[in-house]
Amino acid sequence: MDLAELKKQFLEYIEIEKGRSLHTVENYDHYLSVFLAQTKVKWPEDITSDVVSGFRVWLNRQPNGKKGGLAGTMKKKTQNYHLIALRSFLKFLLRRGIKSLSADSIELAKVGERSIDVVTPDELSRLLAAPDSEKDPETRARGKAILELLFSTGLRVSELCSLPRDLDLSADEFSVRGKGDKVRVVFLSDTAKKSVKDYLAVRKDMGGFLFGPVRETEKNTKGDYEGLNRHTIERIVKRYAAVAGISKKVTPHVLRHMFATDLLSNGADVRSVQMMLGHANISTTQIYTHVTDAHLRDIHKNFHGKGRK
Repeated sequence: MDLAELKKQFLEYIEIEKGRSLHTVENYDHYLSVFLAQTKVKWPEDITSDVVSGFRVWLNRQPNGKKGGLAGTMKKKTQNYHLIALRSFLKFLLRRGIKSLSADSIELAKVGERSIDVVTPDELSRLLAAPDSEKDPETRARGKAILELLFSTGLRVSELCSLPRDLDLSADEFSVRGKGDKVRVVFLSDTAKKSVKDYLAVRKDMGGFLFGPVRETEKNTKGDYEGLNRHTIERIVKRYAAVAGISKKVTPHVLRHMFATDLLSNGADVRSVQMMLGHANISTTQIYTHVTDAHLRDIHKNFHGKGRK
């Protein structure tokens, strides 16, 4: 069986058996297609260390995709996405008993420590208040509900988009199905709960998702009443950041960052925050501790060297 057919089977496997989202499946399809097109390999045994090494050199010489001339080469993080997809594919082949290169022979490129995009508490307050500038009551209520819900729960934007209209708001918590089809519990603040109720009270469309379109251009398909997609939510958050006068790039994921840093800054333990975020590994959650260690500077200043004369 050639690699094109095996790639198709692999994509079906991660979607159906592994429960990966369609967005993830599309990304893996892209990365593997790039590998197959660039290396011209046709059969599993054609994937060798030399082939992968040549592919890595090729990746490292590709532009990073930014507009406007001398933008530099592809980022190491992006290069790793291609390699992660390839390693997963090779592991799939091994499980099928198909001889090819060992996934363990492919090491990822070293990247710098991940940076976290956050906004200041003052900027966050301005962002959450930005929908008040809307003249249309439904648009205003929807904007506040989206922002407050993101900050209260730490939901991923894809999780937010999939919430049903009949979400049970009688309790302060609800279950959400996240990455890898894993279910976790998220919690509602009183402000978030009120914002969602206020939005539903003025909402006009009859769609089944929690957040629906206000304007025709927001509909996924003209004439239907599907929920908002991730790109529309991202545009909404970006617009409110501009209204709030925030020059930094603000996305729904930044509000997820703020959810985590707010909890840790106020004394929550990392393990609990990990569970609320739905992180499979605690090391992913620990990146937020670097952001919340600012108080250590004050401790050092107040207590270090007091015994010196």
